[in-house]
Amino acid sequence: MFAKGHFMFVRNAAVVFSAFSALVLLTATAAQAQRLPGGVHPEHYALTLTPDLKAATFRGEETIDVVLDAPSKSITLNAAEIKFGEVKAYALPIATYVYGKLGSSPRPLTPLETDQRPQIAITTLDGEKEQATFSFANELPAGRVTLAIRYTGVLNDKLRGFYLSKTKTRSYAVTQFEPTDARRAYPSFDEPALKATYDITMIVDSGDTAISNSNMISDKAGPIAGKHTLRFATTPKMSTYLVAFLVGDFKCTEGKSDGVPIRVCATPDKVRLTKFAVESAKYVLHYYDTYFGIKYPMPKLDMVALPDFEAGAMENFGCITYRETDLLVDSRIGSIPEKKRVAVVVAHEMAHQWFGDMVTMEWWDNLWLNEGFATWMETKAPATWHPEWGFSQDDAQSLDETLNLDSGRSTRAIRATADTPDEINEMFDGIAYGKAGAVIGMVENYIGKEAFRQGVHNYLQAHLYANATAEDFWSAQTANSHLPVDKVMSSFVTQPGVPLLTFSERRAGGVPVGQSRFFLSAAETSRASAGGAQWSVPVCLKTNAEPICRVLRPEDANVPLPMDAGLPMFYANGGAKGYFRTEYTSSQLSAIVAKAETSLTPAERIGLLGDRWAMVLSGRAAVGDYLDLVLALKQDSGAVLLDTAYEQIKKIDAEIASEEDRAELAGVLRRQFGPVYTALGSPVKGESFDRQQLRGTLFELLGEAHDSTVLAEAQLLTTRTFAVDNKKDKTLDPALSDAAVLVSTTNGDAALYEKLLAVSKYASEPGEQSDALRALARFRDPALVTRTLDYTASGAVRNQDSGTVLAALLRDRETRDQTWDYIQKNWDKIHAQLTVSSGAEVVAATGSFCTVRQRNEVASFFATHKVDAAKHTLAAAVDSINDCIQLHSAQEPKLHAWLASQPK
Repeated sequence: MFAKGHFMFVRNAAVVFSAFSALVLLTATAAQAQRLPGGVHPEHYALTLTPDLKAATFRGEETIDVVLDAPSKSITLNAAEIKFGEVKAYALPIATYVYGKLGSSPRPLTPLETDQRPQIAITTLDGEKEQATFSFANELPAGRVTLAIRYTGVLNDKLRGFYLSKTKTRSYAVTQFEPTDARRAYPSFDEPALKATYDITMIVDSGDTAISNSNMISDKAGPIAGKHTLRFATTPKMSTYLVAFLVGDFKCTEGKSDGVPIRVCATPDKVRLTKFAVESAKYVLHYYDTYFGIKYPMPKLDMVALPDFEAGAMENFGCITYRETDLLVDSRIGSIPEKKRVAVVVAHEMAHQWFGDMVTMEWWDNLWLNEGFATWMETKAPATWHPEWGFSQDDAQSLDETLNLDSGRSTRAIRATADTPDEINEMFDGIAYGKAGAVIGMVENYIGKEAFRQGVHNYLQAHLYANATAEDFWSAQTANSHLPVDKVMSSFVTQPGVPLLTFSERRAGGVPVGQSRFFLSAAETSRASAGGAQWSVPVCLKTNAEPICRVLRPEDANVPLPMDAGLPMFYANGGAKGYFRTEYTSSQLSAIVAKAETSLTPAERIGLLGDRWAMVLSGRAAVGDYLDLVLALKQDSGAVLLDTAYEQIKKIDAEIASEEDRAELAGVLRRQFGPVYTALGSPVKGESFDRQQLRGTLFELLGEAHDSTVLAEAQLLTTRTFAVDNKKDKTLDPALSDAAVLVSTTNGDAALYEKLLAVSKYASEPGEQSDALRALARFRDPALVTRTLDYTASGAVRNQDSGTVLAALLRDRETRDQTWDYIQKNWDKIHAQLTVSSGAEVVAATGSFCTVRQRNEVASFFATHKVDAAKHTLAAAVDSINDCIQLHSAQEPKLHAWLASQPK
């Protein structure tokens, strides 16, 4: 799943992981109470569903073929928000079993094909555990049993289970089951290791169609007037959370790759925006077939854009669902950042067809085997397809953000206990995605791409259509590479936090190095140096020669380096793949900075900048030293490097600077970066994407620094951007026009607000609507801020977007106080608009506060106003506020002194 709300996509298309949650372990007794009892193994589900979109209900008829390990008078499975009708159990002799089309699990003949009398069950519900128990008068024998179940359910408005997704003209019935919501659509053994095959039948209105995991095999009128019945082929064995069925008037664009039919589908008004996704999927499918050495496992691939969708996308086996903004883009005039986003999300979800769908983690504690792998893979195919789009720099920026996330006190290990639905939902964070993906990338960089690829193939081949553990993966890599991958990965998967490698001056034979756990909190830094976690760290020392890679073990105090290794410069993160922070001596750092432009790659320079900023946050370096480095790199041609610096400068402005400092800092930025922007000149046809993005970022930076020339230009460009019927003029340079709108909104008036409000409501492209909605959250006029808050609380903003708007207002220094006051006073209305992930998004955004008063208010308010699956998000937010308070106290005097030293 591409988790919307757990991470956001910034304008240069780099994925940034937000610190939305960290898991604290509960006792085994309390957690295990949520798990199903053992001894029952599902083999096959036959589902027939009849949704009523007008009444927002559905009827279900289901048979589940199970195997009992021992005789039993009861069977317990998962069910939530379901009303049961009659439940029967048939104990069938083995002779009646036949095999399905795919030659997977044995399937029994239906109950009507036997003359055996069923037992009628008494159904007992446990709402807290989301379980139903079927009890029988007589013992069911060990072996094969078929359950026949009739039930009804509600098409809910919570964007989970079987729910309604709405446009202005109609409703659609769609599904989102990960992690624990299949039980809201059909009674099931809703745990990932309990795989089974599926036969799915949908009875829908005659004007609608249905899409499911496998290919449709029949379409017949009836059995109800005005309905038709669609049957789908038997699926391979798969987990409950990967089942999908979608109902509506979807229209599709078709393609094919390696003999596999591909469709990209949307509501009829948006099917014109599906062509680029088809081309992306065609390229990615062939790339993955070749890379994995295992063909795409399903007979077809459907990708469907849904109007209301909480996640970014969901990897249902053979039927991937997406938020519209993550799949739909105009293939002719869409911007490169929009296309990058679609290509990355498509590649992420398609990677899951192998990692997660075909080979699935045994339990949610190993979620990283799904999400970490998909995150690691998501830029590989797009980067080969479009190398000019700079994905390696995006990866370096994402790594830096993830390292910061994992340096908090409330972080968790990649593998952590999670058994209750709330615990499991909190697992979908930047650790499962970003850290796991980064650790995989580090290991690949260490052992070599081909050796790693072969290890991946071996792992997948050994667990086809089954379940696997972390140990299964790193054992496969260790056996193939004959390198200590198991020791490296186990140290990073089982321990929380980030290693800090502290180097001393070189001696004969190598560079002395110390290892400790790194914290962004200055208060934790001294404690970390006393000992604690230790890692086996692949370190690739880059000198003037090729990087020399070694594993630094916990007991090692020296990194070997030959005397002729091209010194004086060495950089400890060659390739920008290492999952660690570095601290150099002053002479080492000076040598690195002096050669940064000539000897480091763009990705390595991003890593250098990120490390130096992290040292400031942790109290190990002064903010002025960091700003000196930014100015030393100001002529760098890499757009992502400048974007990284700009994001950190905004943090200085928001969390360190006094009001006096802010004005002085803006002056320094105008004087230093104004000439850089001027030297770029106006946009010209055919210039590189990187240059376009660099100009846009410089424009936004100078606009925020109140450069009068840029502010005037922003107003003119914004007027031109929406000159005709509030439609975005796509003939303008997209990076510059987008930056102009963002600059204009911060000082925007009611007239501009009305234009953007209209675009957010009526634009024909989902991306334009989403951009306009986010722009509304940038207005700082108190009256307009209130309008945005009222608009969000009214329900007019889709639930999937409400958290993003509120979080943006909470993170802006100019609007956070007003927003926080509004949220507290209007909590019932606000809470009604939040989903599970958007609620956590709002809680996480309060972590941008920076005063003792606000910290106490946040802790107190959310102690009595609970947000689902956000307990540990709140702990992380409070930690973040404490860190900000310390950061301001320690660094504001240093910033003030640095600003005073700058030439006017």
